[in-house]
Amino acid sequence: MKRLYLARHAKSSWDEGWLDDVERPLNVRGKRDAPIMGGILREMGVKPEVIVTSPAARAAATARIVARELGYPLEKIRYRERLYEGVSRDYIDTIASLDPEHDSAMIFGHNPTITTVANMWAGSSIVNIPTCGVVGIEFDTDSWIPASEERGRLLFFEYPKKHE
Repeated sequence: MKRLYLARHAKSSWDEGWLDDVERPLNVRGKRDAPIMGGILREMGVKPEVIVTSPAARAAATARIVARELGYPLEKIRYRERLYEGVSRDYIDTIASLDPEHDSAMIFGHNPTITTVANMWAGSSIVNIPTCGVVGIEFDTDSWIPASEERGRLLFFEYPKKHE
């Protein structure tokens, strides 16, 4: 059994217009929502064995904040360039390359791809995963490779505004 958690980065800032898109930081709301979402996931018993994130500043910051809330060691977070501006295949390949010893993984990325992948794997019809939203999917398999190509079961769809 594999559990996959797909997370969209928290709300980012557009205040520093001179920054490249990849460098945009979290804004005030993003800095507030990320620890809240981490706390919600902790209360739900989410314990990823591996966390992989886009290297974009907003995604990486969200991953670090959520990881801290979940008690996941920050130095173990993996950064994958292909998750930034990546298409579904990049996410599928990232998942398929995970160590089969890990039964749970959390991926931090960007829309629209994170929503597309969540819908593809969970058989759901989520219109949009909002900023800092997380979708949990369970696969009845022992390998990440089949999990990356088959439909799983939607466990949850959580986001901060749902809890306001």
